Amino acid sequence: MTTSATTPATSDIRTGVALGVVGALAFGTLGIFGKLGAGVGLDSHSLLGWRFAIVALLLLPLSGRLAWAARGRLLAVGTLYTVATLAYFAALGRVSAGTTSLLLYSAPAFVVLLSWLQGRVPRRTQLGAVALAGLGLALVIGLPGAADRDPVGLLCGAAAGALYALYLVASERFLNGVSPIAATAHMALVAGVTFGALAAGRGTLHVPTALDAWGVILGMALIPTIVAVPALYGAIARLGATRASLLGTLEPLFTVVLAALILHEQPGPAVVLGGGLILAGAGLAQWPARRAPTAPHP
Repeated sequence: MTTSATTPATSDIRTGVALGVVGALAFGTLGIFGKLGAGVGLDSHSLLGWRFAIVALLLLPLSGRLAWAARGRLLAVGTLYTVATLAYFAALGRVSAGTTSLLLYSAPAFVVLLSWLQGRVPRRTQLGAVALAGLGLALVIGLPGAADRDPVGLLCGAAAGALYALYLVASERFLNGVSPIAATAHMALVAGVTFGALAAGRGTLHVPTALDAWGVILGMALIPTIVAVPALYGAIARLGATRASLLGTLEPLFTVVLAALILHEQPGPAVVLGGGLILAGAGLAQWPARRAPTAPHP
């Protein structure tokens, strides 16, 4: 009887870990598509506008019938994601890409802090996982340098990490029982309108005519969005925001591997060491909680 009762939970955790890894791998292609998009002349805001607009058009009809209150929650969570992305790009324009990414991937530490404020005291294994992942990220992405002293840029980067953490925690709390497809569709709707409006305001929004440009747009809509975002929501639903966010630190490691395979960028020894630490942190985060001893029956 004990085995049958615990098997579904174990299976659910394994599914959550698998979804978290798939999501991190799919999100890891985002930087690759970004570089390919720049190579074919696509403005970042225009590229993101088309990416999310296509996802919204594809997934909204598949979202099913939802109450207006549920749609409001979905749009609010999507707004958090969009604002975090805007803060990320604002930081990217002022400090280096490495420092911006390092601040963004401080999100697991913010998730732990937010959960702590809600009364969920983090386990020592989770704190250790955050420390290992942070050190590994510093080695993979690079430590801040002399060019990273713009206080506004650093503040925007930190805000991106905090807002992304808030987005993960809100996803865990408010999207319970909502299908990942519906959640992704409404997030894409908010982001598509926002980035489309920004591109239009800058005069860079246009309909691409080259096939390679559409290849990049469709690839970005499919892999790091339609595949990655529902996988992330599935991981959050099964593991919680803290464990799912620590699995997300695998994303820059996957990006480095993909860049080596596709763009022929060779990682140095520090990246290899940092990758090992990230893997160790992601693994430690999945360490099961110690069960409280049960009192014997009289």
